[in-house]
Amino acid sequence: MVEEIRGDMAQTAPMLRLLQGDVGSGKTLVALMSMLTAIESGAQAALLAPTEILARQHHATLLKQLDSIGVRVAILTGREKGKARESVLMGLADGSIDILVGTHAIFQEKVGYKNLGLAIIDEQHRFGVSQRLLLASKAEKPPHLLVMTATPIPRTLTLTQYGEMDVSRIDEMPPGRTPVETRVISEERLSEVVDGLGRHHALGGQAYWVCPLVEESEKSDAAAAEERARILRLRFGDDKVGLVHGRMKGPEKDAVMARFAANELAVLVATTVIEVGVDVPNATLMIVEGAERFGLAQLHQLRGRVGRGTGKSTCLLIRGQNLTEVGRARLGLMRETSDGFRIAEEDLRLRGPGEILGTRQSGEVAFRVATAQDVEELAQIAQDDALILLDRDGGLAGPRGQAARICLYLFERDQAVGLIRSG
Repeated sequence: MVEEIRGDMAQTAPMLRLLQGDVGSGKTLVALMSMLTAIESGAQAALLAPTEILARQHHATLLKQLDSIGVRVAILTGREKGKARESVLMGLADGSIDILVGTHAIFQEKVGYKNLGLAIIDEQHRFGVSQRLLLASKAEKPPHLLVMTATPIPRTLTLTQYGEMDVSRIDEMPPGRTPVETRVISEERLSEVVDGLGRHHALGGQAYWVCPLVEESEKSDAAAAEERARILRLRFGDDKVGLVHGRMKGPEKDAVMARFAANELAVLVATTVIEVGVDVPNATLMIVEGAERFGLAQLHQLRGRVGRGTGKSTCLLIRGQNLTEVGRARLGLMRETSDGFRIAEEDLRLRGPGEILGTRQSGEVAFRVATAQDVEELAQIAQDDALILLDRDGGLAGPRGQAARICLYLFERDQAVGLIRSG
C-alpha cells in the first residue's frame, strides 16, 4: 500500500487517493510514510485534522517518531497565538518546517508554504469540499492529495466508483483487537443502562456516554451533556464523572481528557467532540444516547472509541420511541456490521451521492437528460472514453477536448471540474 502511494507521488500528475480503513487500523502510519516520501523529495507536507484533540494527538505521535531523525514537525490550531504562531508561519514560509499538523487554521489566508507537496486530510468526512480545496490551494501547483477515513462520504465514494479517485484499503485490524459488540436499546430502559454502567464501573472499567445534538431550540447538545453529567454524578460521585463539550476551552478539555486517560475518571460524558482522536484502551463501554439522531459515519466513529485494547468492548445505542424507517435501518446496520466501507455504501444508498461536479456531498442527483439507471450503465463507457481522450486525443486542448469543454459549459459545470481535486 505504501509502495502504491509512493508510486503515485513519483508521477508528474498529482495523486488523488482515498485511504479507507476502520478506526485504529493504522491509517496514521501510512500517512507518516507518505509524508516522509514528500520530505525526501524536498517538499513539505500538511496534515489536516477536524478537531484540536485529534490534531494534538497526531502532533505528539509524529514528534515522538520523527524528532530523533531531524524532521521538524509543527502544530497550528486556534490555540496558537502571538510569537508561537508567528514562529510557525515563518518556518512554513522559509521551508524549515517539514510537516505542519493542525485544524482549519492551517489553510487560513496568512498561512503560506514554501513548497507544499502533499496534503493529507484525516477524517475526511468531517470537512466540506471547499475546505479541502482551500488546503490544496496553498501550493503553487496542485499537491498530491491523500484523504483518510473509516467511512467515506457519499460524494467521495461515488468518485471512487467513477474512477476519479484511487482507493487503498486497510482490511485488517491490529493483532489483539476484538470486535465491538453493538446492541440497540430503547430509551425506556435507561435505568437498566445506568445500572449496567454501575456494574461496569465496579469491575474497574471505564465508559463514554455521548449525548446527542438536540434538534429542538430549548437546549443545546452541551446543555444535554451537562444535565446527563449532573445525573450520573449523583449516582457515581463528582470525582468519577468527567464532562467535555465544544463550548469548553482547549486547556479545560485537555485536563478532563488527561484525567480520563489516567483512569482517574470512570465515566466521560461528552458531545461528539470525542468522535475522533480519543484513544483510551481501558475504556470498553460506549453509550450513545439518542442514537437515531446521529449519522452512520458518526456512529461508526463513536463506536471506534472503544475496542482499542485487548478487553471485550460493547457499544450501546439508545434509541428514542419515535423511530423512522431510515433510523431503524441505520441502527440495524450498525448492529449487523463493523465494516466501515459497507456502512459508507449504505450511507450512499440512504443519503444519495451528492454532486461530483459541485459541492453537495450527499443528496439525490438532479438529472437533466439521463436517468440514474442510464448513468449507472454508461459510467464505465464514459470512464474508458475519458481515458482515450486524455491519452490519445490530445486531452482538453484537442478538438474532442474542446467539445467536452463546450458540453460542460452548456450544463454549467465547467467551473466545477476543479472541485474533483478536493476528493
